[in-house]
Amino acid sequence: MKESRTEHDSMGEMQVPGAALYGASTARAVDKFPISGTPLPPPLIHALARIKRAAAETNAELGLLPQDLATAIAAAAGEIAEGRHVAHFPVDLYQTGSGTSSNMNVNEVIATLCRRSGTSVHPNDHVNLGQSSNDVFPAAIHLATALALRDQLIPAMLGLEIALKAKSIDFSKVLKIGRTHLMDATPVTLGQEFGGWARQAGLAASRGNKAVKALTELPLGGTAVGSGLNTHPRFAELTIARLAAETGLPFRESTDHFEAQSSKDACVEAHGQLATIAVSLHKIACDLRLLSSGPRCGIGEIRLPATQPGSSIMPGKVNPVIPEAVTMVAARVAGNQTTIAWCGAGGFLELNVSMPLLAACLLESVKLLANAATVLREKCIDGISADEERCRSLIELSLSMVTALAPRIGYEAAAAIAKESVATRRTVRELCLERLPELGLSAGELEALLDPARMAGGK
Repeated sequence: MKESRTEHDSMGEMQVPGAALYGASTARAVDKFPISGTPLPPPLIHALARIKRAAAETNAELGLLPQDLATAIAAAAGEIAEGRHVAHFPVDLYQTGSGTSSNMNVNEVIATLCRRSGTSVHPNDHVNLGQSSNDVFPAAIHLATALALRDQLIPAMLGLEIALKAKSIDFSKVLKIGRTHLMDATPVTLGQEFGGWARQAGLAASRGNKAVKALTELPLGGTAVGSGLNTHPRFAELTIARLAAETGLPFRESTDHFEAQSSKDACVEAHGQLATIAVSLHKIACDLRLLSSGPRCGIGEIRLPATQPGSSIMPGKVNPVIPEAVTMVAARVAGNQTTIAWCGAGGFLELNVSMPLLAACLLESVKLLANAATVLREKCIDGISADEERCRSLIELSLSMVTALAPRIGYEAAAAIAKESVATRRTVRELCLERLPELGLSAGELEALLDPARMAGGK
């Protein structure tokens, strides 16, 4: 194989690596954008290929493309959609804001694959027929992200919800002290805490579905500026129907192509749901760290599974490394939210020109959140145990036990007992037992009022 070959595009000749499946336009982009060394995420390339395959089939159906060319294009695009030829999509993430370089990269690879299989196909005239980078690339963003949400993030969140619900049931009888402002409050059950986290995970899955819904309109058919120039009136309808049938997602043509191509509001909305999911995971992870802190000199009410040695200098130390990893994912997603807002603001007149970066951030957030939720479930939640003795002892030490007495003895009297408990380091129960007549309570009444299970909502 020659080290290089000469290819040409509308701007002239370019030297292309001999083994490369792409052509002059791609080589030109590789040369002009040596910025990050990071190409677009593969799922976006796969989505572009799916669109090219559906478009070829539609153009053949409409009589615009000979069947043999359409068959060859669809077969080549199918190989790309399946994840093959990854090394032949080298264009940097930081490229033309419309994604034209990557759209042409896909067109050229498909054309080369067709040519090597014996069919002469032109990347613009045939592979890109009825399309523009300006409608294909944003459609690919929606397609790739919606699939990732459905296939990765939503199942991960549902799995986390199931695991947390199981722990909620396991710990339903484990009484412990609740905390507000990080200070002692009234008793709860450990199961109630896990149940709250399970609800957060369930709502996260629902938010994933909302993100999918925000992305179901595809701007195919708008071509360059939204007017539909150089495309068949039924191209978008038929192509999108093919994509919907293939994926099982309810994709439809954009209501207004000018809105769909000039703005990326749908992507900003979808990532807003992801940012909320990140906040939920951060909350769960931080609570797990707090409740497992110690284990001797902190709260220590739960034990996280040991995953690795926690210190290079302190023998026996084990840290909450899985929750820590989750909090860093949340931080990254928060950063992506800011980036996507900036990218969404990059719509000027008839086109948004920050789409490659926006796409990369969206897909990264989906992947990170899905993986973080799965790791949290498998490596942490499933192995958590409760220190029931610790939970019981901390309840009895809490000043907030006095809260249950306030309706009977009054707020000020209850506060006085709490203050004395602090000063003497004696429990609320001990102090009350010494002054039952003064409080107007019997021993049985005091026992009932200070029953942690009743305070936690038990019968």
